[in-house]
Amino acid sequence: MRNEVHQQRLSAHYIQHFNTSTLQLPKAFGINSFNKMKKLELHWKILIGMVLGVAFGALAVKLGWNGFVVDWIKPFGTIFINLLKLIAIPLIVASLIKGVSDLEDIAKLSSMGYKTIGFYLITTAVAISVGLIIVNIVEPGYLIDEPTRAEMMEKFGSGAQAKIQSAEEAKNAGPLQPLIDLVPDNIIGAASSNGNMLKVIFFVLFFGVGLILIPKEKAQPVKDFFDGVNEVVLKMIDLIMLTAPYGVFALLAALIVELPSAQIFVALLGYAACVAGGLLILLFFFYPTIVKIFTGRGWNFFFKGMAPAQLLAFSTSSSAATLPVTMERVEEHLGVDEEVASFVLPIGATINMDGTGLYQGVAAVFIAQAFGMELSLAAQLGIILTATLASIGSAAVPSAGMVMLVIVLQEAGIPEAGLALIFAIDRPLDMLRTVINVSSDATVSMVVAKSIGKLGEPKEKKWDDFVEQV
Repeated sequence: MRNEVHQQRLSAHYIQHFNTSTLQLPKAFGINSFNKMKKLELHWKILIGMVLGVAFGALAVKLGWNGFVVDWIKPFGTIFINLLKLIAIPLIVASLIKGVSDLEDIAKLSSMGYKTIGFYLITTAVAISVGLIIVNIVEPGYLIDEPTRAEMMEKFGSGAQAKIQSAEEAKNAGPLQPLIDLVPDNIIGAASSNGNMLKVIFFVLFFGVGLILIPKEKAQPVKDFFDGVNEVVLKMIDLIMLTAPYGVFALLAALIVELPSAQIFVALLGYAACVAGGLLILLFFFYPTIVKIFTGRGWNFFFKGMAPAQLLAFSTSSSAATLPVTMERVEEHLGVDEEVASFVLPIGATINMDGTGLYQGVAAVFIAQAFGMELSLAAQLGIILTATLASIGSAAVPSAGMVMLVIVLQEAGIPEAGLALIFAIDRPLDMLRTVINVSSDATVSMVVAKSIGKLGEPKEKKWDDFVEQV
C-alpha cells in the first residue's frame, strides 16, 4: 500500500514536471520567436512577393511556362490593379470633402486659411516640378532597350495611339477647352470613369465650399457621413493592401515572362534615384530656404526641431500617425503658436502631400518613357495640375499615393499596367515621401505663423526632458 502511494506521488511529480517543462519548451526552443517571425510587416511581405515573382518569372521563361503565367498568374495582378482603381473615386471624394470641411472656421481664420491652402498648393506644385525636371534630365525610362520597348508598344500601342488622337482633338478644340472640360455637366456621368477625375475633384471642392457656408448644425450630419465613408474607404485600402504581396508576385512574374529584359531593373534603379534625389532636394534645400527667407530661422534650427517627427514619419510612412509628434515639435521647438499649429498641421496631414506629388510626377513620366511615349510640355503641365489635385486627395496612410497615381496615369493617357514597374520599391520610397510631407507641413506652419505675427521663440524643451528622464 505504501509502495502504491509512493508510486502515485512519483507519477504526479513527473506529470507536473513534464507539464511545466512542456510549457517552457516553446520559450526555450524559440517557438514564440518563430511565431513572431511569421507575423511579418506588410512591406517585408511585399518585398518577398517581389523577389518570388521575379524568380518565378525567370524560371517560367527558362522552362517555357510563359502561357501558364499569362493565363493563370497574370489575371491576379490585373485584379489587384482593378481593386486599386475601384476605390479611387470613393477615396478622393471622401478624403477631399473631409479635408475641405475641416476648414469650417474659415470665416474666423480666413487669412490663415487662404495662406495655408495657397502655400500648400505652391509647395506641392514646386515639388512636382522638381521631380519632372529631374526625370526629364535623367530619362530613366529610356534605359530600357529598344526590343523591350518595341514589345511593350506592341502590347499597349492602341492606348498610345488613342492618346495621340486625343491630343490632336484638344489642339483643335480651342484654348479654353481644358477649362470647359474641368466643369462637369453631370457628376454621376463624370464619376463613372477614373479618366474624369479632374471633374470629380472640381465638384468635390465646390461641394466642400457649400458645406462650409451652410449652418454648422445642418452641415454636421453631412460631415459625419463623409467622415464615416472616409474611414470605411481607408479600411478598404487596408484590406486591399493585404493582397499586395500576391498582386506584386503576379504582376512581376507576368512582367518577366512578357518582357524578359534586365534593362527594366536598371531603369527601375534610375527611377528610384530620380525620386530619392528630388525628395532630398526638397528636404535639404527647398524647405530650409523657404524657412530662412520667410522666417529668418536657420537650417540647423529647423532640422534640430523636426528630427524626431521626421524619424517617426520615416518609420510609420503615415503623416496622420506622426501628427501628434509633429504638433509638439512645431509648437515647442519651432516657436509656432498653438492656434496656428492646431489649424495648419491637421489640414496639411490631409491635403499637403509634396512627396507624394513629386513621386507621382516622376512615376508618370518614367512609365511613359518606358512605353516609348513622348510627353509634350502641355501634357507634363497637365501632370503637374493633376498630381497637385490628386495629392490633395491622398489619405495620410501608407500606400494611398499608389491609388492616386492610377488617376494621374489615366488622366495623362499612360497605361496603368506600368504600375507593376514601380510597385516593387514603393515601400522604401513611401517612407521617404512621408518625411517630405511632414517637413512641408512644418515649413508652411512656420511661414503662416510668421505672416500673422504668431511665430515666437521655442518653448521649454519638454520632449528632450522626457527622453532624458526615460
